[in-house]
Amino acid sequence: MYGQEVDKRERLIESTRELLWERGYVGTSPKAIQERSGAGQGSMYHHFQGKSDLALAAIGRSAEDLRARAEAEFSGPGTVVERITVYLRRERDVLKGCPVGRLAQDPDVMADADLRKPVEEFFGWLTGRLAELLDEGRAAGDLDAKLDPLATATVLVAVLQGGYILARAAGSPDVFAKAVDGALGLLATKEN
Repeated sequence: MYGQEVDKRERLIESTRELLWERGYVGTSPKAIQERSGAGQGSMYHHFQGKSDLALAAIGRSAEDLRARAEAEFSGPGTVVERITVYLRRERDVLKGCPVGRLAQDPDVMADADLRKPVEEFFGWLTGRLAELLDEGRAAGDLDAKLDPLATATVLVAVLQGGYILARAAGSPDVFAKAVDGALGLLATKEN
């Protein structure tokens, strides 16, 4: 019995993650969550106080998953630029967008301090972690000593998120790839 309850809770969270990514907060109704998860209303309200509570768990899970995957790439082998390249060029569902970044464009998520918090924290972490890597690359002599790690990290995050938007607008992942190539070109320039 306990395993079935945990399974229902997980299905509710995963279904909400998918729906938030596809439809946004307003478009993710409790009924749609229940239909996608196969869990009834009783199960939903047994595990969560309501849609907002469930959405918070789903957003937090999406942010945790993205952070874990990014950290694995950032901690991998190679130079700083190679590790950042692996992160930026990894396989993504570009035309679907970033599951956390899309929520930053959702006015209902941004208007709710609790729902906004994991989005803010994820992007704060990502920018800070990239800045640490860029500083490491500067110290190792792999990057220009004049490079501003925080400003450059902010540019990388902006290019990544903006690349999703441009690719969706063009209906082509090639636009995202060009944006990533351009960002990596900024890291390739080192003054001697």
